[in-house]
Amino acid sequence: MDLVLSSGFLAFARHLGVLRALEERGQTIDGICGTSSGALIGALWAAGHDTTRITELVTTKRPMAWLRPHWTIWRGAFSTRAFLGFLRDMLPPTFKALERPFGVGVCGADGSHCLLTSGSLPEAVAASCAVPYLFAPVTVDGVAYRDGGASDRLGVNAWRAHRGPRDTIVHLVERSLGSSKTTDCGDACVIRTPRSGASFWSLGPVEAQIQEAHQLAMSALISS
Repeated sequence: MDLVLSSGFLAFARHLGVLRALEERGQTIDGICGTSSGALIGALWAAGHDTTRITELVTTKRPMAWLRPHWTIWRGAFSTRAFLGFLRDMLPPTFKALERPFGVGVCGADGSHCLLTSGSLPEAVAASCAVPYLFAPVTVDGVAYRDGGASDRLGVNAWRAHRGPRDTIVHLVERSLGSSKTTDCGDACVIRTPRSGASFWSLGPVEAQIQEAHQLAMSALISS
């Protein structure tokens, strides 16, 4: 079974609720694809951190604490430098070091969607979280990328092309920003959760959001 985690502005709690449900059910996940917040939470999970540890990692600081001004303002108001430092501490340096296949949805300089499945992992995740105009693009193995949600919130087609036909669980956070053009998930089990309502100043009631997503995930998984 593969897992696809959509983009969603700071939707950490929504993804954590879904992962908590999968952990409780003992669901084996063979491969993971994530975009933006889905890339961050998916990468931490793929690297071996459980949902309790991930919750601690992403809620210790307000999101605002990770922001650093970017002096080349036309490339983005903020730098991902501090965030990238965190990722390098928490993740292995390359995709290859993960125990299962992992894909990260990013957007190229021409606006096209790209799926990264090898090379530098922390940089790929940082790039997938680099919302256009808000953050400067991140260079991954010599190529600059931004938030993949700007071109494809899920990356399902690219992931299936990479992995081939297989059973898939898709977590789709209600749209805030980003393209919704790829929402046909075929015969996948689709778990839909509301927007997080989080901001750079506050993630909001994290545990309540996790619980809501957990309940929605359990209902979808039981009925699939």
